[in-house]
Amino acid sequence: MTRKYELKQRAESQAETRRRIVEATVELHGSVGPAKTTISAIAELAGVQRLTVYRHFPDDQSLFRACSGHWAVQHPRPDPSRWTEVADPTERLRVALGELYAYYRATEAMSTNVRRDLPQMPVLQEVAARFAPYWDDVRAALRRSWKTRGHRRKLLRAAVGHAVDFDTWKSLALSQDLSDADAVELMVSLVSGLQASNRSSTGKTGDR
Repeated sequence: MTRKYELKQRAESQAETRRRIVEATVELHGSVGPAKTTISAIAELAGVQRLTVYRHFPDDQSLFRACSGHWAVQHPRPDPSRWTEVADPTERLRVALGELYAYYRATEAMSTNVRRDLPQMPVLQEVAARFAPYWDDVRAALRRSWKTRGHRRKLLRAAVGHAVDFDTWKSLALSQDLSDADAVELMVSLVSGLQASNRSSTGKTGDR
């Protein structure tokens, strides 16, 4: 019984140390960015030795994956599957952009740092690639049911992709000082205007 208790205590202590290391890394990524985050800085912020960090995370891949998982739990992304319950594509886009832009505002510092450092860090690119299917789902959910055809359909798909991009939100909300609500309406007007233009030019409803 004593042995089992000691093993349990040790496991709990290791889990706590691992948690502190991950949280310290996430905090540094959000403040100075992944590229400038050093093992020494992580160890100091977590209150452990450098060797302890390496013992828990022997390589950058394991550390970055742990941090990414922790961040995702703390900051869950909007769920595209819920948007498909909104039948009208214009309203669906409005709901989706409202959620996405709120998420971007809450995670702006981290997203800016990660996107800045992404080109120079292969390990960061590897982690980011895991989220590509999510963004495919986002765009797919918001491109459905629009009544456009031909070139207009291509333009609409491009406009949706532009509307959901983090840099689009950052330009509108931070550089142009729009509220998230105004940024949403501007992008909804851009996309829905393509459908209205398509109807006026063809005189009939296009394909899906």
